[in-house]
Amino acid sequence: MAGPVQSIERAAAILRLLAGGPRRLGLGEVAASLGLAKGTAHGILRTLQHVDFVEQDATTGKYQLGAALLHLGTSYLDVNELRSRSLNWADALAARSGEAVRLGTPLEGSVLIVHHVFRPDDTFQTLDVGALLPLHASSLGKVLLAFGTATVEPVRPPGLEAYTRHTLVDPERLARALAEVRELGWAAEIQEMSMGEAGLSAPIRGHGGLVVGAIGLSGPVERICDSQGRPRPHLVSLIREAARAISRDLGAARW
Repeated sequence: MAGPVQSIERAAAILRLLAGGPRRLGLGEVAASLGLAKGTAHGILRTLQHVDFVEQDATTGKYQLGAALLHLGTSYLDVNELRSRSLNWADALAARSGEAVRLGTPLEGSVLIVHHVFRPDDTFQTLDVGALLPLHASSLGKVLLAFGTATVEPVRPPGLEAYTRHTLVDPERLARALAEVRELGWAAEIQEMSMGEAGLSAPIRGHGGLVVGAIGLSGPVERICDSQGRPRPHLVSLIREAARAISRDLGAARW
């Protein structure tokens, strides 16, 4: 029986390395971490980039996992498992934040709501499970877009739909916003899908650190944001803590 193919072993090692942390890595960092010559590492990275398993930042030249690989990573995870692992954490998040909590996964260019915990008060609320939200105008969708779990279809006239005057419909502005989401590790929507409403979301990761969904909270903008229109830090902390807890339950390494 033939032995293992060295180039494939090295490619797999590079992918594991890129999946092991939240930041991009340069060529030198990849080569040094795996004990490879820079030329060898560069050749493998170029091949992985050609098949969209790896992406290179045009500004810094550093590498991260590509969209094609991230899409493959979501295929093994059953939505029911994601939901069942999230139930207790979503309930706790709603109780601690006082806001509605939703869990989203990508579906055909939208965000599918697979779990919804009502805001813990006596106001009238409608169950959103099964609803589809726009990727570009929701905090859940921005998380899925930013980490490559979902993609926006190529923009054609009349372009992305503007739900309010705050919706990001310009592709360049949206790209900058998604880059900020990747940097911060969470996303916000402030009156972008509905006037007077705001939301915060964070990524849920599975094995290997791949993003498989998002958890978010939403409510009136004056409760989600401060008087300057900025997301309240304690709510950001709560949403990120919940996302980390669910990710650990799904087998993600510490991140």
